[in-house]
Amino acid sequence: MSNKKEKKDEVIVEKKKNPVVHKIYEILLYLFSYTVTLLILQLFFKSIHIAEPKILYAAIAVVIIYVLNQVVRPILVTLTMPITGVTFGLFYFVINTFLLKLTDIIMFSKLDFTNIWILFIISILLSILRFVIEDVILKPIIKKVVK
Repeated sequence: MSNKKEKKDEVIVEKKKNPVVHKIYEILLYLFSYTVTLLILQLFFKSIHIAEPKILYAAIAVVIIYVLNQVVRPILVTLTMPITGVTFGLFYFVINTFLLKLTDIIMFSKLDFTNIWILFIISILLSILRFVIEDVILKPIIKKVVK
């Protein structure tokens, strides 16, 4: 019986370590997939200008977007909840547009979104891509890593 208790303790210790590793995998996959997405969108939309080396500045922009999504987005969602409820969630695209424009401002001339309407369309596309990346790609990969 004491042998079974020891095995249970080992499993509990392993479970405590895994969430950190899985979060790191999730963040790295998120950053990689969004960097590729931003580079692809830049090919299709002429109003997105990324300075050379494009991969470096796209990665930096994605890190800034990730941080803004983790820090600023919850505050904005909380403050704009009545508007979001009235618009049946469509105001989220305005929040995404604001966060992308804020990223543009933070990066100065290294990233430039020249047209606000194209930026709005890009925020809609990024929302759709975020759903696809997180629910279709990332979650199955994370589940495989967990097993």
